[in-house]
Amino acid sequence: MNALLVFRPLFAPHARGFVLALALSIVGLSAGILLLSVSGWFLTAASLTTLGAAFNLFGPSAAVRGLSFLRIGARYGEKLAGHDATLRSLGTIRAWTFRRMLPRVSPADPAVRRGDLVSRLTADVDALDTVFLLAVGPLLANLAVGAGLFAALYHLLPQAAPIYAAGWLGAGVLVPLALSFAGRRGGAAIREVSAELRAAALDGVDGHADLVAFGRVGEAARDFAARAGRLSALRRKQGWRAAVGSAAVQLCAGATALGVLLAGLAALEAGTIGGPLLAGLVLAVLGSFEASALTLRGTARLGEAQGAARRLRELAARSPAIADPAVPCCLPEGGSLALEWVTFGFDPARPILRDVCLTVGTGEHVAIRGPSGSGKSALLNLLLRLSDPQGGRVLVAGINVRRCGLAALRSRVAFLEQNTPIFLDTVRGNLLLGCPEASDEDLWTTLERVRLAPLVRSMPLGLDTPLGEAGRTLSAGEARRLCLARVLLSPAEILVLDEPTSGLDRQTEAAFLGEVAETCAGRTVILATHAELPAGGFDRRFRLVNGGLVQDP
Repeated sequence: MNALLVFRPLFAPHARGFVLALALSIVGLSAGILLLSVSGWFLTAASLTTLGAAFNLFGPSAAVRGLSFLRIGARYGEKLAGHDATLRSLGTIRAWTFRRMLPRVSPADPAVRRGDLVSRLTADVDALDTVFLLAVGPLLANLAVGAGLFAALYHLLPQAAPIYAAGWLGAGVLVPLALSFAGRRGGAAIREVSAELRAAALDGVDGHADLVAFGRVGEAARDFAARAGRLSALRRKQGWRAAVGSAAVQLCAGATALGVLLAGLAALEAGTIGGPLLAGLVLAVLGSFEASALTLRGTARLGEAQGAARRLRELAARSPAIADPAVPCCLPEGGSLALEWVTFGFDPARPILRDVCLTVGTGEHVAIRGPSGSGKSALLNLLLRLSDPQGGRVLVAGINVRRCGLAALRSRVAFLEQNTPIFLDTVRGNLLLGCPEASDEDLWTTLERVRLAPLVRSMPLGLDTPLGEAGRTLSAGEARRLCLARVLLSPAEILVLDEPTSGLDRQTEAAFLGEVAETCAGRTVILATHAELPAGGFDRRFRLVNGGLVQDP
């Protein structure tokens, strides 16, 4: 339960909705119990009265009808209020998880899988809906209803009150606690295997082309089927536990009702209670166990909720991949940067950059070439402090980036990486990420620079045209140019471009690289590319060779 308590402050802002749902739940359960009790009393009394003579049929029948409507309305209101509060809480938790996740994951961390992060942000958060809707709410309602009926029995049939208390505690408290304890490990295992299954599905989608090309589709399918089979086995085992718990609740309900009936018959024989009232009390006892059944259903899934909460807590407790300094220093004006004897590797034992030194002045344009895997992207990541070197220093405007606030650093340095995404938004929305204050004129000017303006003008809504998920309405080259336009809109003094012409045809690629000097005039540019560089486009050119920088003549 400690893992679930971490999220208590996130549920607190929605407490009013939960309290309303709890109150309506108590009203609905109470109305159901009274409906059953009044109906039993009414039918018994009517049958004992000769032909219904001198018996008021209208009062009890009106009460039955009124309780029916009250129960329906309360149940509807409970679902409406409870689900509304729960969904709002899950939205709050999902936003909290996303904020905590971003600074705590890094592409350099081999323990982080994208599929696992997606699973935690979606399925694990969704699993927490069990906490109130199916566990806490029904348990509190069960306590309130059980206490009320115990008080009624204590006054009307005292000898039956201890019998009811024992059966009610067994069905409403002991059985759910036992089921929760027994299913705790199973629920955690279900969460883990579910996450593995979702990650495997995402990996299969991302790597579908490679799986087909290398003939590994069958092997991937068998691995997926094995994971699915394990999840199915775990869920069957959990289902059996729930079935045993349900049987135990029904056994408690039957035994309690029988005990109350026997105590009532003794009281009836002694003349201290009437037959219609006894029938109503026995039916009320049976009806009160509805709350116990609801509690049991929630506790059967509480283990999964605990497992999900534990996974989310572990993610939130991770140390940030890159942390802000305790007292960040002020970053002075200027677009200069330098690398001083920098050594870096995702595996420190096998560095891919060794004693790299580079100084770039404000407004200078520098190109870095090298084969795939030579460390170009790793070097650029260091400039934005997406990773920290194992040795040496990275300086921006003369200040070690380890001493700068991350927000200040990343407002000074704009980055276009190889896999920059197109977001599910319009052309305008994607561009304004680079500069929210940009005018339409600024947007069109930037689109002209990247040779994308004619395409956008041909779209039905121009800048307001939706681009679809991941920019599926654009070709790879068009998507790349739109991402480039977003970076060019940024007011950052330093532009870091990682393969900016990836996906472009040779003619467009050559045109863009030839226009870098004009397009980015006044800004410092560090560009990494495989492409052939046009003459005169850059102030200096370097090659990465065996982890070191070599300047081209």
